[in-house]
Amino acid sequence: MQHKKYSVETILNNLRIDALNEMQIASIETNRSNDNVVLLSDTGSGKTLAFLLPVLELINTDIKETQALIIVPSRELAQQIEVVFKSMGTGLKISSCYGGHKRETEENNLIQPPALIVGTAGRLADHIRRGNITIDTIETLVLDEFDKTMETGFTEELSFIIGSLPNIKKRILTSATLTAEIPEFIGLQDEIQLNFLSNEEVPEEKLLMQKVISEDVDKIDTLFRLICKLGDKSTIVFCNHRESVERTSQMLIDRGVVNEFYHGAMEQQERDSALCKFANGTVNTLITTDLASRGLDIPNIRYIIHYHLPNTQDIFTHRNGRTARMDASGTVILILSKEETLPTYIDTPLATIKLPKEVVLPEKPKWTTLFIGAGKKNKINKVDVLGFLAQKGELKKEDIGLIHVKDFFSFVAIKKIKLGAAMELIKDEKIKNKKVKIAVAK
Repeated sequence: MQHKKYSVETILNNLRIDALNEMQIASIETNRSNDNVVLLSDTGSGKTLAFLLPVLELINTDIKETQALIIVPSRELAQQIEVVFKSMGTGLKISSCYGGHKRETEENNLIQPPALIVGTAGRLADHIRRGNITIDTIETLVLDEFDKTMETGFTEELSFIIGSLPNIKKRILTSATLTAEIPEFIGLQDEIQLNFLSNEEVPEEKLLMQKVISEDVDKIDTLFRLICKLGDKSTIVFCNHRESVERTSQMLIDRGVVNEFYHGAMEQQERDSALCKFANGTVNTLITTDLASRGLDIPNIRYIIHYHLPNTQDIFTHRNGRTARMDASGTVILILSKEETLPTYIDTPLATIKLPKEVVLPEKPKWTTLFIGAGKKNKINKVDVLGFLAQKGELKKEDIGLIHVKDFFSFVAIKKIKLGAAMELIKDEKIKNKKVKIAVAK
């Protein structure tokens, strides 16, 4: 039985999308007549909707149990899919499960089984072992960015999950790369592959590639001077290891460069805080691992710096895909020590950036980020946060920047020069009759 209450037109209207793209239409049509579909399409091309709409068609609204499971490589992707599905306005319940999320919250959400569950392999396997997920009624399995899940070492958990689902009839796999092999345990048979990958993730005319040579094996001084040259533009610096991310971030801070770091070992709130600060202009530089190379959709990122060379061409492509999105242009810069050579997959000469001997620190950001200890689960939304700051904090609209509302907390950018006065005004005030913690985000 199809879920007939909402038409595709209604869903697109709810999502404020004018029309489906060619890839999404092909996915819907192919999934209607095939039980095993592999969808290959570039990052940012709309794959989420391309599998959610076919999944929706298979949901039987008479069954009040979980019918579809979506496995993703990262919590950010799980959150993104949950937001998109809720915005579709179907009235169906979706729950997300991932590390860093309170397990008790997830268990409560699963007591009344959602129609769809989306989550990371480790956490989903944990819930299945605890008996929290009704496995017998799950007939649709989606592996979104399946290659990345296997890259992150969750093959064993993935195998356990799929082996625990006795009644899978439908399998949809998505990826932004052709290179991944599909393990036998996934159970694909006579699969149809839809390949919408472009040859280049970013058109060459929109993406400028350059290099800078570091005189020292330790590249930190070169990175510092490069950031000073680039100024206060939005920049992501990629490192290969978590330890390098934190060390590089601290060394830049010690030299006066405001930045945030981001990697997979951080607590969920720390990760959300770092991304929100970068997105809202509280910091212009983000130091990160390849965790940020996928599923991170922050507009207007101007520079990608490869502080460490990526291990594969695939990683290189995904890192670069964070810039030059939509109609914007971007610049990719590789920092090479004298011993390093360009990867073999870069077959064109790159212009060398000359760094000035005298440097000037980038202008400090004009925004700061407030942490508010309430979110969606406390019935708080963006309008509530905006109204509270405008009325109680006496802030004008132009003094308030991006607002991000999470499950149990929120982040909002406000102009630095307004911070002191606003904090004094709101320190004893309530949001929607609730006293909540409000502080400058750490």
